[in-house]
Amino acid sequence: MAPLRTALLQSSGRPGDVPHNLRLLADAARRAAASGARLLLTSELFLTGYAVGDRLPGLAEPADGPSADRVARIAADHGLAIGLGYPERDGDAVYNAVRLTGPDGTPLAQYRKTHLYGEFETTHFTPGDEPVVQAELDGTRLGLLICYDVEFPETVRAHALAGTELLLVPTALMRPYEIVARTLVPARAFESQLHIAYVNRCGPEGEFDFTGLSCLAAPDGTVPARAGAGEDLLVADADRELLGRSRAAHPYLRDRRPGLYGSLTEG
Repeated sequence: MAPLRTALLQSSGRPGDVPHNLRLLADAARRAAASGARLLLTSELFLTGYAVGDRLPGLAEPADGPSADRVARIAADHGLAIGLGYPERDGDAVYNAVRLTGPDGTPLAQYRKTHLYGEFETTHFTPGDEPVVQAELDGTRLGLLICYDVEFPETVRAHALAGTELLLVPTALMRPYEIVARTLVPARAFESQLHIAYVNRCGPEGEFDFTGLSCLAAPDGTVPARAGAGEDLLVADADRELLGRSRAAHPYLRDRRPGLYGSLTEG
């Protein structure tokens, strides 16, 4: 079982400038592919930017819109899958979404953020209602969440129980919540026994200041790759053999007693 080499693009791009951000994505895909990566993941709302305010509805696109076509060509040109954070328009609704495109340019999965954070998101987005979305790439089962979703242990555990091995999490984590990237994400990977690719925006953007600190967290409690505060392209391996050894050594999933946990879903 060969590891899945994964590239994490820590960047905020240029808010409001979709063509510019697609050019950045194409350049990152070229560099990621040259490093042997088979998967490239962006930050939350990378396509348009996060702090775009009332421009957001006009920047939102359907899942199969013009930017999706461009991303498909980039993926196929470089032979790697791409997970892109973007605002998805579906009729009158706009969703905070991530679309996973395969290395041949075909769509693999589409996820809408289920837990919206703060006034900006609750004003502009409709929450998704599908908690576990998965896809397969090179024998690895991928799962999708977005930012605030991963801060709920239930969402990550649901993925682990559904067989997710590498959880992809485009993110827009702002200061002063660095504890999420530094402590909570590695803990989630360990307690639910999976890899987590957590890819953040970075630097000031409107009223927000994003922390960076993107990482690949492993199920054995280690963090094989960690970015700093600035723009970066991390490349690291999600190792299925390590995952198997870790699940054997830390049998949280096997030793659960679901019959005791009913009260957790009440109310």
